[in-house]
Amino acid sequence: MKKNLCLAFSMLCIAMAVTAQEVTYEEYDLDNGLHVILHQDNAAPVVTTSVMYHVGGKDRTEGRTGFAHFFEHLLFEGTKNIEKGKWFEIVSSNGGQNNANTSQDRTYYYEVFPSNNLKLGLWMESERMLHPVIDQTGVDTQQEVVKEEKRLRVDNSPYGKILQVVGENLFKVHPYKDPNIGYMKDLDAATLEDVIAYNKKYYVPNNAALIVAGDIDIAETKKMINDYFAPIPRGAAIERNYPKEAPITEESRVKAYDANIQIPASIVAYRTPGFAERDAYVLDMVSSYLSDGKSSKLYKKMVDDQKQALQVGAFNVGQEDYGMYLVFALPVGETTLDVLVTEIEEEIAKVRTELISENDYQKLQNKFENRYVNSNSSIQGIANSLARNYMLYGDTDLINKEIEIYRSVTREEIKAVAAKYLNSNQRVIIDYLPEDKSAN
Repeated sequence: MKKNLCLAFSMLCIAMAVTAQEVTYEEYDLDNGLHVILHQDNAAPVVTTSVMYHVGGKDRTEGRTGFAHFFEHLLFEGTKNIEKGKWFEIVSSNGGQNNANTSQDRTYYYEVFPSNNLKLGLWMESERMLHPVIDQTGVDTQQEVVKEEKRLRVDNSPYGKILQVVGENLFKVHPYKDPNIGYMKDLDAATLEDVIAYNKKYYVPNNAALIVAGDIDIAETKKMINDYFAPIPRGAAIERNYPKEAPITEESRVKAYDANIQIPASIVAYRTPGFAERDAYVLDMVSSYLSDGKSSKLYKKMVDDQKQALQVGAFNVGQEDYGMYLVFALPVGETTLDVLVTEIEEEIAKVRTELISENDYQKLQNKFENRYVNSNSSIQGIANSLARNYMLYGDTDLINKEIEIYRSVTREEIKAVAAKYLNSNQRVIIDYLPEDKSAN
């Protein structure tokens, strides 16, 4: 009885936290197509200004991969009114911090300032959108920066090519077949004309969302936004018509090599729906059930009990058009990759054919409640969520109601979705092996 009372109290606390987490916001469009989202929270004198552009690694032509990530760097070079190399200095000298990141589907820039520097943050982002200086010197400089990043994080990093290898084996015609960071030969081949055309096409107000969150006055903020962003001209409409992938109906097995590893890895990968689909939410729960924490099914079985794996994890890699679901494992001692694949399939088969226990289901619900609360526990997190939900999911209010999707997922639905996407004939098995340098 005491245990039940404690559980009930814990659930009540979580419910109260989730209810209190509701995020208020206002959104509207400028005449040039820029979507604006404002969130006021005067609890602390801090403000986040951010811009998300609907452009990522998939937005490119053949032979010109990696442009979106390249632009993430290039657009810090300078503008008509910001001297070359001074962007970060301006931000830090005014008590702020900033960064940017790129995925296959979007690029996100942000600054966090004391709220009395809101005007500065808005001005800097408007400068990035309207007045970037794109010249040969900047292109040459950032080409080398990106190439060095690729060497460090991908080419020379242990297991750094895994997502690239998964992508090129799950996709044959969609741009997701190529890595977000691009190929060296494409970075080398990029011309100044290519770069200018890319900027003109994608870095326009009608392909962007501006988010201002934190200690703001709504009326004053709207006026500043209008002053800085309304004069920026609208770009041409962007059409996306990427080729569709044929369903995977037969298992395939491939080998990939990495000169930076000594322990091989087994990867079992499946192509799944885009992250806005309900089934993608269910697959999030499946991956958590299989490998989130030491009590999860794969970890407890393969790492703790049977001592077959050093590490095992299931990941639902969300993307806009198609997702990638993969299970990754490193063997212990003489354990073969075939054994890892067999053990992984045994646990996935149980999810396809049996209902997970009620206790495991409740643990999943608790995990996703906590994730939801934590994702919106900071102004920066709220700004990111607002941008992502509007730009990629088409529903800004997911910031308040996305948890209801997870709450509504049933044990029966978990079983059905696993049976729909995670079958043996829909998978690619990748033997990720150490490269024999002596053979070169």
